[in-house]
Amino acid sequence: MNLNLKNKYALVCGSTAGIGKATAIALAEEGAIVTLVARNRDKLKQVITELPNSDRHDFIVADFSNPRDLQEQVIKYIEKHHGFHILVNNTGGPRSGEIINASLDEFDNAFVQHLKCNHVLAQSTIPFMKDQGFGRIVNIISTSVKEPIPGLGVSNTIRGAVGNWSKTLATEVAAFGITVNNILPGFTETERLHEIIQIKAKNEDRSFEDMAEIMKNYTPAKRFAKPEETANAIVFLASEAASYINGINIPVDGGRTKSL
Repeated sequence: MNLNLKNKYALVCGSTAGIGKATAIALAEEGAIVTLVARNRDKLKQVITELPNSDRHDFIVADFSNPRDLQEQVIKYIEKHHGFHILVNNTGGPRSGEIINASLDEFDNAFVQHLKCNHVLAQSTIPFMKDQGFGRIVNIISTSVKEPIPGLGVSNTIRGAVGNWSKTLATEVAAFGITVNNILPGFTETERLHEIIQIKAKNEDRSFEDMAEIMKNYTPAKRFAKPEETANAIVFLASEAASYINGINIPVDGGRTKSL
C-alpha cells in the first residue's frame, strides 16, 4: 500500500506536543510539506528541527481562543505561500469536571476552540483542495463522540458537536475529492492524559501510579496508546489509499469503546 504524500501540503494544529506533534512527524516522513500551528513560537521552532528535511517545513503562530485571528493568519499564509491538501484539526481538551458544575464560560470557550476554529480552518483551506481535486480533513476528537466519558462533561458535549459538524461537512465536499473524517483517540500517553490521571487520583485518594494502572485495565489492550499509533491512522486517512473513506469516526483506543 502506497501512503506516499510527497509534495502534499499539510496544516497540522496543536503540533508542538502529543498526537499533533507525532502526526506532523509522521506526515513529514511520508514526504508531506508540513506547516505547524500552535501559540508557542519557541516550541514550534523546536518541533521544526525534529521533522525530516526540516528546511522544507514552516509554522504559523496562532491562538485558538481567537478564531478570527487564526483564520486571518492562515489566509495570509496561504496568500503568501501555498494552500493545503491536508488539514489536521487538533486542540487540547476542555477542563475536566462533572457537567452539572460547568460554567457557561467553559462551554463557550470549548465551542470556540474546537468547533469554531475547525470551521474557519476548513473554510480557509477547502478552496485550494477543490482546485486540486484532492483534500483531506482529519479531526482529532475523542471516543466520547460514541460514549460520553464520566468526569468530562464539557468535553463530551463539544466533541459531539464537532462530530456532527464533521459529518455534515463530509457530505458537502465529497464530490470535490475531499474527505472529512474523525479520529477518536482513547487513553494516549500525552500531557493531557497525565492531567486527567492526576485529577482522578486526587478525587479517589489514590496514587498516580495506581490510577494509571486502573485506567489501563479499562482497555482490552491493557496499556495506553503511543501518540505515534494514533498518528499512523491519521496519515492513512490523509493518503490516496483512503480516498473512499469519508464521514466516519475511527476509534484508536485499543478496543475500549464498547459501541459499534
